[in-house]
Amino acid sequence: MQANANTIRAVVEEVLSELGRKPKPAQGTARPGGIPVISAGSTTTGGASAYSHSGSGNYGVFDNVNDAAAAATDAFKQLQKKSWGDREKIVQIVKTMCEQNADQWGRAEMEETKIGRVDHKIEKLKIIKLVPGTEFIQPDCYSGDNGLTLEEYAPFGVVGAITPVTHSLPTLAGNIVNFIASGNTCVFNPHPSGARIACAGVQAFNKAFADAIGIENLVTIIGKPTIETANEVFAHKAIRLLLVTGGPAVARAAMQSPKKAIVAGPGNPPVVVDATADLDKAAKSIVAGGSYDNNLLCIGEKEVFAEQRIFDSLMDTMSRHGGYRLNAQQVDALTKLAFSPPKEPGGHPVLNRDLIGRDAAVLAQQIGVSVPAGTQLLYGETDTKNPFVPEEQMMPFIPFVRTKDTMHSIELALEFEHGFGHTALIHSRDVQTMNLMGRLMNTTLFIKNGASMAGLGLGGEGYLSFSIATPTGEGVTTPLTFTRKRRNSLIN
Repeated sequence: MQANANTIRAVVEEVLSELGRKPKPAQGTARPGGIPVISAGSTTTGGASAYSHSGSGNYGVFDNVNDAAAAATDAFKQLQKKSWGDREKIVQIVKTMCEQNADQWGRAEMEETKIGRVDHKIEKLKIIKLVPGTEFIQPDCYSGDNGLTLEEYAPFGVVGAITPVTHSLPTLAGNIVNFIASGNTCVFNPHPSGARIACAGVQAFNKAFADAIGIENLVTIIGKPTIETANEVFAHKAIRLLLVTGGPAVARAAMQSPKKAIVAGPGNPPVVVDATADLDKAAKSIVAGGSYDNNLLCIGEKEVFAEQRIFDSLMDTMSRHGGYRLNAQQVDALTKLAFSPPKEPGGHPVLNRDLIGRDAAVLAQQIGVSVPAGTQLLYGETDTKNPFVPEEQMMPFIPFVRTKDTMHSIELALEFEHGFGHTALIHSRDVQTMNLMGRLMNTTLFIKNGASMAGLGLGGEGYLSFSIATPTGEGVTTPLTFTRKRRNSLIN
């Protein structure tokens, strides 16, 4: 066990160094425990309120994992005695509060993390209403001469969740909807750089939950997350299930845990544009998806493979839809700024974390380029050796690679998706080509003729989750993801 704990600790340490910049100094008035006061805004139970953290836990914020897990365990026991309607109340509270407070909370997250775009931070909270709730929990029934068997979906208990800095409060809120709808409670260990807004959200939610159904601490969170607290969440005996959302290091750590783990891992979504595509629609979609929250989304377009016949036309079309084309020298300058050489032979280039989630205009300014107002995305032609192609870089620059033909494009897409099984996109009018790429890529999300967000219900059909479990295979998570089947048989 000690060797396993040491392994997890080493990997979690890598997580905290990889997934974002160091935590920014807190803004505002600090209270005991280090969580500044932040208004919860309007809730389902009243007007604006301010919640602060105390050492013993205050509306779900705790100093240590033991106390958080104990509180969540007690809340789970109480939730088991509540009605289905009470779960539905909690789900609706989260969705309503996210929509009502989207502007304030989105701006607070932007202020704390300093990455992404405030308009998209706000939108990501407003669309929490697309996350499925109790309606997904439907029992299966079998009847016959020998009696009746009912298979129902039962909770695990307390879920331990690790959340990313890229979507701190939206990921947390969407997870809460899934967890509570399926009858679980939870302990969150947020990314340190997004902990302040995550804690403020938890406090506001718990206040409303307590008022609505009389249970405190349905959701708990570590107020000052560290390497140690992440390790403790992974190992704590009261936590029965893990949900981990993050990059390669955090995915590896979760899958080394002896607990059942649902892992939302990394992606490097490729885009194929063939000769039959509607180039205007393709360009508009690439700009919209590649610039969404400055390309922080794991589903966001990261590299484009377009065949020779339409390559130049596509590049020209991009500039009419909010893209700004960099020339070869400018692409080279940005690449050198964004990546340092690998620290060891065969290793990955080292990403400049200070550029993650920055606006296109800021990236351009860094290399001495002034872009027109309203520029959403930078783009330029590269070859496959440019590190922007293989690396999940999370900034609003997209490399375009010229290919011989459609099959060559698909082959490169398959290579540079790295087998993550996450997301891939195509723009084509050829049904056979779309079907072929879909089968070969075998990704969890495969978007045809649209922007990446359409794969999660934003501009397309379907439901939303900010945790897409690719390494462990659950796919876009729903309340069912966090249940186990329980069979009840009545014999004649």
